Amino acid sequence: MISVFDMFKIGIGPSSSHTVGPMKAGKIFMQHVAELGLLDSTDELRAELFGSLGQTGKGHGTGKAVILGLMGEDPETVDTENIERILDAVSKQETLILADGKRVKFTREDGILYHRRKSLPAHANAMTLYAYGAGECLCQRTYYSVGGGFILDEDEINQRNASPAAPIEAAPYDFNSAAQMLELCASHGFSISSLMMANELSIATEEDVKQRLWHIWQTMKTCIERGYHKEGILPGGLKLRRRAPALYRRLKAEGRNNVDPLTAMDWVDLFALSVNEQNAAGDRVVTAPTNGAAGIIPAVLCYYDTFVQEVDIDVCARYLLTAAAIGILYKKNASISGAEVGCQGEVGVACSMAAGALTEIMGGTVEHVENAAEIGMEHNLGLTCDPVGGLVQVPCIERNAMGAIKAINASRMALRGDGNHKVSLDKVIKTMMDTGKDMRSKYKETAKGGLAVNIVEC
Repeated sequence: MISVFDMFKIGIGPSSSHTVGPMKAGKIFMQHVAELGLLDSTDELRAELFGSLGQTGKGHGTGKAVILGLMGEDPETVDTENIERILDAVSKQETLILADGKRVKFTREDGILYHRRKSLPAHANAMTLYAYGAGECLCQRTYYSVGGGFILDEDEINQRNASPAAPIEAAPYDFNSAAQMLELCASHGFSISSLMMANELSIATEEDVKQRLWHIWQTMKTCIERGYHKEGILPGGLKLRRRAPALYRRLKAEGRNNVDPLTAMDWVDLFALSVNEQNAAGDRVVTAPTNGAAGIIPAVLCYYDTFVQEVDIDVCARYLLTAAAIGILYKKNASISGAEVGCQGEVGVACSMAAGALTEIMGGTVEHVENAAEIGMEHNLGLTCDPVGGLVQVPCIERNAMGAIKAINASRMALRGDGNHKVSLDKVIKTMMDTGKDMRSKYKETAKGGLAVNIVEC
C-alpha cells in the first residue's frame, strides 16, 4: 500500500528525485554493505550517476546528496545549516566519516562520476554505488530514483517494470483507478479523505495519522514563512534574486486598503514562490509529491487558511489525505518523475492533487473532487521539464505559482458544475503517461531542450 506519508515526505531541496532520493540511496547502500559484513573491509566509496542524474546532477546537488547519504544522513533530519561545512571537509580531506565514525577514502577524482551521455535502460534516474577494499570492488548496487523521493534497487525496478500494477501489500480499501476509488466511496459512504483514512488506520491510529499530517502542514507553513524573510541570490550560476521578500513587504504594506479583487492571487503567488525559493536554496521542504512541485499544495492550503477559514487539524487531514489519494493514482498508473514524463508529472500532478483536495474541504462531492483533479491535469498535459542550467529555478519557481492558481481555478470550475464531465481522471492520467512516453528526452529534466538551451545561464 502507498501511504499518505509516502506521498508527503519531509526532506531538503532542491529536488526529490535528484537530492532526496540519492541521499536515501546512499544511506540504504551503506546499510546493505553492513548487512553483508563488508563494512570493516571497506576503505573507499565511489558513485556513478546516469541519465538525468548525470546530466543535471551538479545543478541539483545530486553528488552532495549521495555523499551525505553515504555518511548516514537522512533528508528529514539532516542539519541544513551544517551541510556546506560537512561537504567542504569532505572535499579538503577526500574522506568520508561514516555513521559509525569509520573513515573511508572518497576522492575528488574518482568519488563521483557524472555520465552526461550514458543512461541505464530501466529508468532515467539511475546511480551505481561501489564499496572498495584494498583496491578491489567488494560490493556494488544500482538504485533508481523514480520520483518523489521514492527509491527502488535493481531487483525492485525489474519487478516493477515486469508487472507495474502489481501491489506489494494491498490496502484494506485498495484502489488502482479513479473509477475504483469512486466506487468504494459510493458503496461504503466514504469521502475520498475518509477512504484514505480507513486505509491509514490499518497501520496507525487516527490520532497518530492526524498529528503526523499536522506536523507536515506546520513544516510547510514554516517553509513559507522562512521564505518571506530570506533575502539575496539563490545558489547556482543563474544569479537569480529571491522575489518573495519584496512581494511580501508590498502585500503587507497594502493591507486591507487594497481594493484589487485579485489580490488573493498575489498572495497565492507569494506562498508558492516562497516555498520554491527555499527549495532552490536547499532548505527544508515537504516533497509534495516532488520537490520541484513542492510549492503548489502548501500554497493552495495557505490560500484556504488565509481567505476562507483557518485550517485546523481536521481540515488539514482531509486536505492532505485527499491530495494523497489523487497522487497515488498517478504514482500507480503513470509517473511523478520529471525525468520520466516531463514537468506534467510534477507540477501537473501537484496541481491535480491540490485541485481535488481543495474541492473536498470546500464541500464538494467525490464527483466534484474527481472532476477538479482531472481539470488540474488536463491543462498541464505536455508540460516539459527544461530547467535552465540544470537548476530547479527557471522556470520551476514561477511554474509552481502558476500551478497553484490553476489548481484553485480548477476547483472553482468543478464546484460550479454538477460533477458530470466528458473526460475522466483515469483517461487524463493515461493520456499524461502516453504523452510522457512520446516526449523527446531533451524535454525530460536533461537541460538539453526548451528554455534550458534558449536562455543564457549567466
